[in-house]
Amino acid sequence: MQQFIGAVLILTATSSAGVLYGIEQQRYLEKLLYIRHIVYMLKGELDYANVPLGEVFGRVSMRVKEPYRKWLHALEKQVERREEDGFFKIWMRSVDYNLGELHLKSEHSIQLKELGTYLGKMDSVSESRNLQLYIDRLELEIEKVREGLASKKRIGNCLGVMSGIFLIVILI
Repeated sequence: MQQFIGAVLILTATSSAGVLYGIEQQRYLEKLLYIRHIVYMLKGELDYANVPLGEVFGRVSMRVKEPYRKWLHALEKQVERREEDGFFKIWMRSVDYNLGELHLKSEHSIQLKELGTYLGKMDSVSESRNLQLYIDRLELEIEKVREGLASKKRIGNCLGVMSGIFLIVILI
């Protein structure tokens, strides 16, 4: 009887691990979608409000959730204070410091950091165009993640069950 209960517990634990892997993949997709949403809001503020970049960050920060709110609010403060650092350095530090808890993949983090190279130097029309280019690149990445999501969930579930069965066979 104890072996049966142990087998059920092992199978439940490994299957749950596979399901959690699929849930984590879905959350990652939601993070990318929310970053796209924020960049759309930044672009909209730049296009229609015609205000300085620091104020754009402040306006958008009021309408987003954490940790993005903290990130944009910190950007607003640092851009207003802008002492000796250029905008690119401010952007890089804030992405590393405030968005580190998102655990973005390196290619997505690099793309987000590259966006800072094109902001803060030009007129609002050029900045808006650069934001649109980033949005287009991000949408391609989102599509790649979406395409692989179903198969990764299925593989995670199968591996969870199979590893549980494997452990049960070894232990019995």
